[in-house]
Amino acid sequence: MKHLISMTDLTQEEIIEILDLAEDLKEKRLRGKITDLLKNKSLAMIFEKSSTRTRVSFEVAMSDLGGHSIYLNSRDIQIGRGETVSDTAQVLSRYVSGITARVNSHKTVEDLAKHSNVPVINALSDLEHPCQILADFLTIREYKNRLKGLKFAWIGDGNNVCNSLILGCALVGMQIAVACPEGYMPNPEIVAKGRELGGDILITTDPQEAAADADVLYADVWVSMGDEEEREKRLSDLADYQINSNLVELAKPDVIFMHCLPAHRGEEVSAEVMDGPHSVVFDQAENRLHAQKALIMKLMA
Repeated sequence: MKHLISMTDLTQEEIIEILDLAEDLKEKRLRGKITDLLKNKSLAMIFEKSSTRTRVSFEVAMSDLGGHSIYLNSRDIQIGRGETVSDTAQVLSRYVSGITARVNSHKTVEDLAKHSNVPVINALSDLEHPCQILADFLTIREYKNRLKGLKFAWIGDGNNVCNSLILGCALVGMQIAVACPEGYMPNPEIVAKGRELGGDILITTDPQEAAADADVLYADVWVSMGDEEEREKRLSDLADYQINSNLVELAKPDVIFMHCLPAHRGEEVSAEVMDGPHSVVFDQAENRLHAQKALIMKLMA
């Protein structure tokens, strides 16, 4: 693995290796043991979209490992004024040890990787969000002690996070049931690729079918960045796909509720579930730090 652009850049063995390393780094951080394996190394962070968890977790990860991060929004660099992605990648490669990019178009991060001589990490694109899935799997393993054989239920809009989860679940042997209304289904090529990888994938319009006997229930916002003009239509179309106590009751008694945040209580999830005993959303958010720390060590150390 030279870059992480898609979940398919990882093998099952590499995912487990990253999760094992993340667990070790998390435990060491709790004990105050800090490593400097990335001393004198820098990570350029290109952000075309706003961020809380992604930006802070990558910056802290680099700091914890003795390295340095450089935040670059599209107004800070010439890519915002028409410089090609190719030229940007080639220049940054001569300055830094790695590049992470949170971008509007998946092609941008693909082009960065194509022309970069240093590792490139997809920190979110319109097609995938692999960093989130590594943190999700770390969290699930902490609560369930395994990944293989679990049932994962996604309820709502089949977006970029859903796409990466379909691929990730296929890679680790976790069944995934995706419930979306017509017009909000996950990318069909992603679904086909997941099945090609051997994934046990159910695509349905019935949230109750997806939630039945689930080990994990997962929601994401119904109105993502860039979809604000469609807000009222989306709220109407997705109204029957809220994760609430009725769906929780259909899942296994020890089901965990996950959300990649930010959350809108009363829309994709009820407040009683978001803030209730099944919710692990803040452990999940914390694990962005530990999973990404393991990832950048694997790519840059």
